[in-house]
Formats: sequence, C-alpha cells, structure tokens
Amino acid sequence: MGRLIEEVSLRNKLHVFEDRTEAGGLIAGKLVQYRDSGGIVLGIPSGGVPVAREIAVALHLPMDLMIVRKLQIPYNPEAGFGAMGLGGEIILNEGLLAQLGLSEGEIREQAEKTKEVIKRRNQVFRGGRPFPVLKDRIVILVDDGLASGYTMLAAVSFVKRNKPGKIIVAVPTASKRIVELVLLEVDELVCLNVRHGISFAVADAYRNWYDLSDVEVLSMFK
Repeated sequence: MGRLIEEVSLRNKLHVFEDRTEAGGLIAGKLVQYRDSGGIVLGIPSGGVPVAREIAVALHLPMDLMIVRKLQIPYNPEAGFGAMGLGGEIILNEGLLAQLGLSEGEIREQAEKTKEVIKRRNQVFRGGRPFPVLKDRIVILVDDGLASGYTMLAAVSFVKRNKPGKIIVAVPTASKRIVELVLLEVDELVCLNVRHGISFAVADAYRNWYDLSDVEVLSMFK
C-alpha cells in the first residue's frame, strides 16, 4: 500500500480551496522533493489540467495530458460503471455492475463508444502526438478530485504498463473510501482534503467551481 500525504487541518471540511489553481499550488508544496527530478506531470482533462499546470510549473517538470474516460451507463450517461485508459485498459466497478445487470453486449458497446471518444479527445488535446516515455521516471498523475476513482485507476493502469520508477497520484480532494482504494495501486497519494461519509462531490471542495471548456484546457496546456 502506498503512502498518504494529506492536510489534516482540511479533513472533512467543505469549500477549502478558492479554485483549482490555488489547489494545485498547495499540492505542489507537498511535492517539493520532486523539483527538477526529471519526472513528469500528467493532468487528466478537463478539471485536472489547471491543477497539474500549477504543480508542473512549481516543480520545474514537463507536463502532458492523460486521456481517460468513464464507461457510461447506457440509460444514465452522467454516471459510469468503470473507466477506460489511453491504451484501452478497462477498470470495472464490479459491485455496481452486479446491481445494474448489464449484458456483455451492452458493456462491449459502451467500451467501443468510449474508445472512440478517447481517440477523439487525444487528437483534440494532444494532437495525436506519441506519448512521452515513462520508463523509470517519477510520474505524477493529477485530477481535481476523486469521485468514484475509476478514471484515475485506469490512468494508473496505463502508467504501470510503461514501467515508471514511481507513481504518485495528486488530487486536492477525495473520499476516504476512494483514497484507500487508490492507495493499493500507487506509491504515494497526495490528497489535501480527505472526507469521510457516504455523500461526496468533488465540487464541494471549491468555492469557485465550473466546468472547463476544451478551449480553456488547450490554452492552459500550451
């Protein structure tokens, strides 16, 4: 199990960050030992990009984007039953799947749709460029929070296949249950605002929260 780095004073609190930019700067302060380390910061679009940008700038590390996507429930596209990574890796929420009763055909159909979405988003955000070399490098995966955790786990799965030296997940906020899930798969997890309880929303950690457009993501990445 990996090591958790949190801000105990922020535990179980709401609206603790002004915005994603402030959160990224605070996370960077927990990762100063990786400044000029030759590692790489990978932001998950869209919300993870402004957080990742602050970390990359503060640590003098290159930044790229990690395209992952949830597998949508057919009749409820706002929710997902798992996620797919850039290399086609699929992480399924087995407990939820058992409740949903989706057929293998329905799962396969959603996986094919998700693969096409990832391909398009990779072209839009990264221009289809070859992915940077991760072998033996410190990889810092960044999002603006962990809700179900499955998109991050799909990203971790992709990174593991590329044999990094160390995997660090850095997020401003997450539920305690998801923190424990992700810690099983990574070397370190930086999560400043860990919240207990059944109800959890990433947006509740921020005073200024809005959905980022593709144009904003591209401008930040460039």
